[in-house]
Amino acid sequence: MSIDRALVDATLAALTDPNTGQPFTASKGIRNVVVEGDTVVVEVVLGYPAKSRFEAIRAQLAAALEALPGVRASHVTVSSRIEAHTVQRGVKLLPNVKNIVVVASGKGGVGKSTTAVNLALALAAEGAAVGVLDADIYGPSLPTMLGIEGRPESPDGQSMNPLVGHGVEANSIGFLVEQDNPMVWRGPMATSALDQLLRQTNWSELDYLVVDMPPGTGDIQLTLAQRVPVTGAVIVTTPQDIALIDAKKGLRMFEKVGVPILGIVENMAVHVCSNCGHAEHIFGSGGGERMAREYGVEVLGSLPLDLSIREQADAGCPSVAAEPDGRIAQTYREIARRVAIRIATRSRDMSSKFPSIVVQNT
Repeated sequence: MSIDRALVDATLAALTDPNTGQPFTASKGIRNVVVEGDTVVVEVVLGYPAKSRFEAIRAQLAAALEALPGVRASHVTVSSRIEAHTVQRGVKLLPNVKNIVVVASGKGGVGKSTTAVNLALALAAEGAAVGVLDADIYGPSLPTMLGIEGRPESPDGQSMNPLVGHGVEANSIGFLVEQDNPMVWRGPMATSALDQLLRQTNWSELDYLVVDMPPGTGDIQLTLAQRVPVTGAVIVTTPQDIALIDAKKGLRMFEKVGVPILGIVENMAVHVCSNCGHAEHIFGSGGGERMAREYGVEVLGSLPLDLSIREQADAGCPSVAAEPDGRIAQTYREIARRVAIRIATRSRDMSSKFPSIVVQNT
């Protein structure tokens, strides 16, 4: 009994990506369908990193195909391919960096840096090539959180190689100055230092560069939002009204300069007593949801006020690296997957595909 190729194509077209809720064909993820005798060969290419979900997707397609008349076996391969996506108008992509994701908040103390580092580690754990840049010139925390010591090496006296911690490339002003040395710099000096860290670091071929922004909406934030090719921004807040007021200002700043908001992460959403299990909303509840509805964006995830998150970050081994199979690490992975999916749905940057046109007098 021969296999009906039209039925195979119709079956594949009806299958939905469980991570996006959209048909695989909507993102052109089904490729190289081949019918060989009684076997169907299919390649699935996802536009976002999801290594931990590959087997479930492979099994989903294999089961659907092997239920068809005449199909005795199927060979389904699943992989990811991350593309560069559009940024602000008039801003060129960085060499070797496909997508820049900034993690921002309107105020300090809401867990922004912890979120940025765990987001980077989660993207890497799902199979992406990832770097993280500490843009907080005045209060760098990346060296401590990633447990990295030492100074970047310079191969040519002008650029520097990133350091590596837990599988992600990293750079920070904290690698270049003593830990207790305050950066008593005015805005222009700080923004110049950030620009050098960003552009003079020899990043490898990165799918994502996660930038840990300083709190507020000052010189550094505005300069980065206007001059750095940002694919999207993640806003971190707590449910507390005071934190939400400042988070909204950060969100509006990115909107004004044309940077898409990828979503909101709500930190310290609930505290569960380690002794009795009582859940208490210390900083209020539902703040992130209300802000998301007001601005028409997505809540990417909520994290608890948990002692382990703080202890692991202080020890230089954040939650995703310390307990990769733990509940908190899984939450960070879900947030990372949602961020990557939001990016994957954006238009691709095609500037590298176009040839350079040079006009000469002859």
